[in-house]
Amino acid sequence: MLKAPRTLTFKCVKCAKAVQARLQKVSACSHIQPYLGICACGEVKHHAIGQKDAVASYLAAPEGWTHHH
Repeated sequence: MLKAPRTLTFKCVKCAKAVQARLQKVSACSHIQPYLGICACGEVKHHAIGQKDAVASYLAAPEGWTHHH
């Protein structure tokens, strides 16, 4: 299995500047790798890679989640 990158870069939806989202620490679950970044303008960027349903659940939560079991 490939390792997830430590950072991903996105364009901010508010100001269009580059936002670096960093890989967050996760529990023993290996089916999702959540990312979090905060733009200089204050906009929060959540992202995740992994199992489709777990990613959808993470992105649907307003502030992400840290544990889902």
